[in-house]
Amino acid sequence: MRSPVSAAPQLDADAIRALAPEALYSLAGRVAVVTGATGGLGRWFAAGLGAAGARVLVTDLEQGPVDELVALLGEAGVEAAGVAIDLAEEDAPERVVAAAVELLGGLHVLVNNAAVNRRMPILEMDRATWDWITRIDLRLPYFLSQAAARRMIEQGDGGSIVSISSLNALYALEQISVYGPAKAGLSQLTKVMALEWAEHGIRANAIAPGFMDTPLAAPVWADDDIRRWIFNRVPVERPGLPRELVGACLLLASDAGSFLSGQTLHVDGGASAGGRWFHKDR
Repeated sequence: MRSPVSAAPQLDADAIRALAPEALYSLAGRVAVVTGATGGLGRWFAAGLGAAGARVLVTDLEQGPVDELVALLGEAGVEAAGVAIDLAEEDAPERVVAAAVELLGGLHVLVNNAAVNRRMPILEMDRATWDWITRIDLRLPYFLSQAAARRMIEQGDGGSIVSISSLNALYALEQISVYGPAKAGLSQLTKVMALEWAEHGIRANAIAPGFMDTPLAAPVWADDDIRRWIFNRVPVERPGLPRELVGACLLLASDAGSFLSGQTLHVDGGASAGGRWFHKDR
């Protein structure tokens, strides 16, 4: 149902206090789920959501790292729970949502962070690898978002879905012929979710990180030629840090981003802004 048009609120003392970051970005009383939570990016998303007041369910493949992350979050005063779930399994979306409801009481924010990749030339790509990448990077977020949205609609108070896309959705790189298209599909899916679920108060957005400093990217940064190429490609001339994605995640997850939906935010140090002339001394 379309919301009635009402007069804009007046700026008064209460309205000013509500603009304080601790109020504007607050996730108090909400439950957030982060997939792929023990990886280089996921643990920071979980920490940021928890620091903003959310109760956080973290999921990943192995229970040991999940338990370690839950304990770390607990030390910081974050109420958290964790489950080890293989997201490639057919019933994984329903199990993740059920765990959030059973362990933490609901679901208000979903961060589709889990992803896989394998760099291979197109001529060498096999169908099993293609299926594996697209299953985790696109099919799983599709049906997990579906399951989460059903729960959010049942709860009746809206929600936010944040999917982690990639610069590769916009900027092609050789030997990344499956991951990039899957992430492009995820950004497009974000738009459709925003359209279909707006009437239920559910917003859907994506974050497209650029070249990040994570353990999985260590071989890239260790290569002098590749590192020089990236520094020429990225205006800020350095890798992004996982914590630098947290602000964008909190914006999209909280009421601070209440009029943002269907968007992909490129957090890439300016890489998607364009190109510069090559500087061989960098």
